[in-house]
Amino acid sequence: MSLVEITESAFAVEVDLAYASENNFTGAAIYRRADCYLHADTAALLTQAVALAAPLGLRLRILDAFRPAEAQWRLWRHLPDPAYIADPVRGSPHSMGAAVDLTLVEAATGAPLDMGTGFDDMRPLSWHGSTAVTPSAQRNRALLLGIMTAAGFDFYRNEWWHYQLFSPRGRYPVLSDSVLARPMMR
Repeated sequence: MSLVEITESAFAVEVDLAYASENNFTGAAIYRRADCYLHADTAALLTQAVALAAPLGLRLRILDAFRPAEAQWRLWRHLPDPAYIADPVRGSPHSMGAAVDLTLVEAATGAPLDMGTGFDDMRPLSWHGSTAVTPSAQRNRALLLGIMTAAGFDFYRNEWWHYQLFSPRGRYPVLSDSVLARPMMR
């Protein structure tokens, strides 16, 4: 297992895992604890993204990262829509530690930049390139996209918050909660 714990102090990020609270599209906490992990390859790219955001007065706020396979099944049972939730039979890049959901915040105040929709807004309004959001939100999404792609990440066109390693399927295994010393699942 090559998962690395992502802490606020070690990575200079904010960690606010939506699935560790009821503040997500299911309305229920999925994770027992808000521990954040990524594959070591993903963590290396995250470090680069943090370095690109910092001179701009910005920080990254992580909304989801490694998602145990058991969590992917719970999300799929709640919303079996492959446009927004990876089919757990195929495997999610999140369950490989190869994907991270995040947004940008102002480093000085912690205020999130306006992205036009919230996290896990399952509508075309959340797609990269949507012109139905304000020009300011479009700029902020483009800024996040620029930072993350310059750091080496791929993106998912239907979710402005989702970034992942290129072609993770077949390169990284799907992992369950059992690989963690301190399980995340409820």
